[in-house]
Amino acid sequence: FADLITINEFKKTERPKVVLSWAPHPRALPHAVANSFAQWMNRASVDLIITHPEGYELDPKFVGSAQVQTNQSLAFEGADFIYAKNWSSYDQYGKVLLNDDSWIINENKMKLTNNAFFMHCLPIRRNVVVTDSVLDSNRSLVIQQANNRTYATQTILKELINNEK
Repeated sequence: FADLITINEFKKTERPKVVLSWAPHPRALPHAVANSFAQWMNRASVDLIITHPEGYELDPKFVGSAQVQTNQSLAFEGADFIYAKNWSSYDQYGKVLLNDDSWIINENKMKLTNNAFFMHCLPIRRNVVVTDSVLDSNRSLVIQQANNRTYATQTILKELINNEK
């Protein structure tokens, strides 16, 4: 929900192109964030592209109507938002299948976009998931995104309280 708030605050078009990109990490991480992000984006007014290396497919029930692309550069072309996240293999859950930094988000990849904003749920491994130059740029929304978790949580709590009456 916080991610959707952030995208709505910063979008420049009615239907922005949002890319969820797998990123390298020394450990295989759960699918929870990627699945949740994909679910929210499939319900939002965005064009969602999910990009990952072969072997890192997500469960189809979470991918939904998103376009899937194994070529990260093609996925980034014309994107308005890049959301980087690591997840483990679905078929070989918990395994790291790729030890290759070619999927790190860097300035050259961001140049393929439509001057996209960078997003990540934090905490993040600098120069593993994303380079310092992208993370510290004025196109990085990670602080605003983290701050929006406060508002998202307040909204959800208010709904829960109101539904108990």
